[in-house]
Amino acid sequence: MEALFGKTFDELKLIVSELGLPSFTAKQIADWLYRKEVRSIDEFSNLSKVARQKLQERYVFGLTAPIKMQQSVDGTRKYLFPIGESNFIETAMIPDDDRVTVCVSSQVGCKMNCRFCMTGKQGFQANLSATEILNQLRSIEEFSRITNIVFMGMGEPMDNLDNVMHALEILTADWGYAMSPKRITVSTVGIVPGMKEFLANSKCHLAVSLHNPLPDQRAEMMPVQKKYPLQEVIDTIRRHDFGLQRRVSFEYIMFAGLNDTPRHVSALANLLKGIDCRVNLIRFHSIPASPFQGSGEDAIQTFKDALNARGVLTTVRASRGEDIQAACGLLSTKELVKQKTV
Repeated sequence: MEALFGKTFDELKLIVSELGLPSFTAKQIADWLYRKEVRSIDEFSNLSKVARQKLQERYVFGLTAPIKMQQSVDGTRKYLFPIGESNFIETAMIPDDDRVTVCVSSQVGCKMNCRFCMTGKQGFQANLSATEILNQLRSIEEFSRITNIVFMGMGEPMDNLDNVMHALEILTADWGYAMSPKRITVSTVGIVPGMKEFLANSKCHLAVSLHNPLPDQRAEMMPVQKKYPLQEVIDTIRRHDFGLQRRVSFEYIMFAGLNDTPRHVSALANLLKGIDCRVNLIRFHSIPASPFQGSGEDAIQTFKDALNARGVLTTVRASRGEDIQAACGLLSTKELVKQKTV
């Protein structure tokens, strides 16, 4: 049966209308789904028994528990969720003092096939529904303490934009979780049509997976470059007024000898000139059978200092959870292999 959890307010209004229930029931259901920590329709105690029976004839609440959790020595946790009968997605919980950031997935596998990403090696399996996206937050132990959400897990959010936007609506709406858009960041490798729609219809932050400012080299690492050239991505960002309540950042995984040279510093500084942004340098978490090697600490710090000297705000993201296969796709790939050998 269909899940109630993950429905927008407009969808709930349509449901209660179709079931012949009073219109105010939609608000009551939204309260139970997104304001109160219940797990079944039976617990909707301010709905009549008849109303609950009508809902249960067509709907289930819709939560799914993780089947596995791994915890790092640094407190990072990685949860594994089942999707359907034979697929899996990963969700990372990253504690940092008074912040609890959760990294959610948006797809099973990915079409983008970035050469350094384990998720891409799985191939694309399915888009996640808004229910499956939000379930990654609602069904983990730290749900009530979440302060920040990043759509940087498995999959390309802009390739599943309808469901991502549904999830963002529920996360930020007054009738939903009423979370500030400033606490949510959505990433993309540069799917320009999706970026345009996202920027026009959401107030959440944008993060662009850049990784190389030289077009030919980026195309070798990230096939999306051939369809949506980086310059088109940057031009789209330049045309948008981000204002004071929204920011854009660029993610940049550091690879030894491939994107960490003075030439790359110069090209990146020129590319981003005049854009109010932040560059996040990321240490590469190795994946099996990868030809890539991460840059050394000295190279990363030199790269950071050179970009800051050119006026590009640059930081190095702290590495978390490497002892629990923190790189996206590793844990789910391991589970897929395990299932195939059983």
